[in-house]
Amino acid sequence: MRYFCTLFDKNYLIKGLSMINSLSKNCIKYFIYVLCLDKETKDILDKINLNNVKTILLNEIEDRDLLEAKSKRTNTEYCWTLASSFTWYVLNRFKQIDLITYLDADLLFYSDVEVIFKEIKKSSIAIIEHRFSSPFEYLEVNGRFCVEWNSFRRDKEGIRCLDNWRKQCLAWCYYRLENGKMGDQKYLDEWPSKFRNCHIIKDDGAGIAPWNYAKYEIKKQNNKIKINESNLIFYHFHQFKILENQRFFRLGDMYSSNKKEPDLIYEIYEKEILKSLNIIRKIDKKFNHGIFTRKNYFFKDKIKKLIPNTIKKIIRRII
Repeated sequence: MRYFCTLFDKNYLIKGLSMINSLSKNCIKYFIYVLCLDKETKDILDKINLNNVKTILLNEIEDRDLLEAKSKRTNTEYCWTLASSFTWYVLNRFKQIDLITYLDADLLFYSDVEVIFKEIKKSSIAIIEHRFSSPFEYLEVNGRFCVEWNSFRRDKEGIRCLDNWRKQCLAWCYYRLENGKMGDQKYLDEWPSKFRNCHIIKDDGAGIAPWNYAKYEIKKQNNKIKINESNLIFYHFHQFKILENQRFFRLGDMYSSNKKEPDLIYEIYEKEILKSLNIIRKIDKKFNHGIFTRKNYFFKDKIKKLIPNTIKKIIRRII
């Protein structure tokens, strides 16, 4: 049995449901714990009645330390804070779990995740690099690793790493680069040197995202999407927005101006998003959370395209 956890609110419910459904197709034996950040999310997921899913409401895990952090942080910063705390909660609360993997809600799985677990083997910790394409290597200042797939084993080193990360995020987790810290992810930079049984996931098909797809050959072969010679395992849909009238905003000019986004990957995600929306609207016909007006995103993107790339690169590096 493979154990996972994730978290999202009603604004990410469509994406979160898509991620879970794709996981169910690409992991034979799995169980996932979902931290619902609002009651509406939990109510809808419970009514969908997914197999192998346990929903947990936010107030069930909020202790004094989390509530204190919540009072000082934005919603985004608090979500980042919760990633480590919820993973810690699940591993401690459910004793049958030997290995727990935290997943971001805006992933989609395309092929068997067992490939990753075979690579991890008996490692206590498993993390994945951003693997930036050359135009975006400067972004590594914000963190070498991405909090999208983080695995922790119930052994001395795995528990020590997770507990340390949880405490660090409770103490400081903000959306800014400060004294070698950035949100929850820059803490991971020290893990490979600090924890000898920390494994860096190497499979080309894991962790494909806007910041790295340009460096790979992406093609369809034998009904599988290939990343170089590996099957695409999961893609991280950073910046992706669901728009009204079954339209989508795939990616900002920052990434797509370097190389167009891979249609093969995005077309499948868009279909899965619409399937999830239909499932949710069978329960709540008026559900519209996480769906944006089309004009806002296309107008902003057109304005950005008028700014020369050299100027945009300078602005991004300064920011």
